[in-house]
Amino acid sequence: MNNHDHSHTHEHHHPEDNNASAPVLTIRALSGLSGDIFLAGLLRMTDASPEELETTLAAVMPELSGSVQLIRKEVNHIGGWHAQVSLPHQHEHRTLADILAIIAAGGMSEEGKTFASRAFTLLAEAEGAVHGRPSKDVRFHEVGALDSILDICVSCELFHRLSPSRFVVSPLPMADGFVHCAHGIIPVPAPAVLELMEGVPVRPFPGHGETVTPTAMALLKALGAEFGPWPAMKVEKKAIVYGSREFEDAPNGAIFACGSPDND
Repeated sequence: MNNHDHSHTHEHHHPEDNNASAPVLTIRALSGLSGDIFLAGLLRMTDASPEELETTLAAVMPELSGSVQLIRKEVNHIGGWHAQVSLPHQHEHRTLADILAIIAAGGMSEEGKTFASRAFTLLAEAEGAVHGRPSKDVRFHEVGALDSILDICVSCELFHRLSPSRFVVSPLPMADGFVHCAHGIIPVPAPAVLELMEGVPVRPFPGHGETVTPTAMALLKALGAEFGPWPAMKVEKKAIVYGSREFEDAPNGAIFACGSPDND
């Protein structure tokens, strides 16, 4: 997926902190997280219909219409869900200002715009830290592509629609290896992910290669994720979600679950 995200530790932001009845959302990252895993999981948690998905895509950017299908996917004989994205290849090198302008001009909710703008700002700050330049001068490569705008903006809009009181994520699986990006072959975690990892609990993963993408790390920070074990909750929705990458002899995908707080 995308190989250019970075960000500093960000304060937790829970949109419905004062609403005791707001749902609890958890992601149990078995083999990692990516933008398309986020997208598929939140589509399942919000029960977004194909028509609602189309409306959301068009609200972000008209050219995104018809670009996403939520499909069934089987990995190691276990069925789950996958966000199948088909977009024209676009390798524009957009600046943060370019992307923030796209977000501002779109038809997302104000809260969704705030989340998405924060995610891309965190990426620009992290990219700037890696390359030794101000965030405003960073030119995104993969992250400037349409699929990254799609993953981040639609995920942020769906997260706002869910408005969880808590967003709890398991420690993130990390492997050794390499990833191909605009700068050539680089070790994982990619520098942008490494920049965003400060304060984030991680655990070893038996596979090799990129397990957590920069897009996913930026979304976790922008959406105010807390990290820990399963939260106390009554599970009402659940899904196994797969990304595009598969690992041999290792669990694949992530589990999303949502439900009401269990305060008993």
